[in-house]
Amino acid sequence: MTSPALRFSGAGYTHVGHVRERNEDAILLDPAGQLWVVADGMGGHGHGDIAADMVVDGLANLADGDEPEVMLSEQITRINTDIHAMMIRRGRTIGATLVVAFLQENVSYLAWVGDSRIYLSRGGRLRQLSHDHSRVQEMVDEGLLGPEEAATHPERNVITRAMGVEPTVAIDSATLPMLAGDRIMLCSDGLTTCVSDHAIAQIMNAHSDPKETAAALMHAALAAGAPDNVSVIVIAATEV
Repeated sequence: MTSPALRFSGAGYTHVGHVRERNEDAILLDPAGQLWVVADGMGGHGHGDIAADMVVDGLANLADGDEPEVMLSEQITRINTDIHAMMIRRGRTIGATLVVAFLQENVSYLAWVGDSRIYLSRGGRLRQLSHDHSRVQEMVDEGLLGPEEAATHPERNVITRAMGVEPTVAIDSATLPMLAGDRIMLCSDGLTTCVSDHAIAQIMNAHSDPKETAAALMHAALAAGAPDNVSVIVIAATEV
């Protein structure tokens, strides 16, 4: 028995937050429902936003193909090379985190670099699909920190992998067969440092429309103080 065809729709927002002067996040929203990206720039003074824009612009023209995982990997690698070359020219650290969802034929092809995150909401349960590239996550993996300690650790914003910082980049990826009713959420760490996974799950369970869900998540981050830029995208799978 073949699976029913799915249609993907989504919405997203990015906000400077309450403390930062510039928004160095960038997002890509696809009216066709296929390609969605969040990038969180690092470097400051107008450099982080350039790196984030390079990530989004570099992925914007990704098209259908027989090997989506290969296409994603190759394009992310090219973008990393371009950002690194710019960093060398400017003589300062410049980079960006990346989370991307590429949806084709009822499958979501996911990739990430850094501590921006990808979540799946399925059947009322929330699950983090990405794995942070951060010092605190390494300490959690090594059993040195528990989840509650990690949430308040002074090094929680120290990332161990980013686009452009090194000549080559290791890309983590996953392939997810999608079901009707599934929702994928992409976000920068500006959301997850303010809103717990438990609160994210409650908000996603309280709303079904992607635009309403993304707006509610953004509101929760802003209400919690939003010391960093905040970006969030919610994508829903519905049966055609």
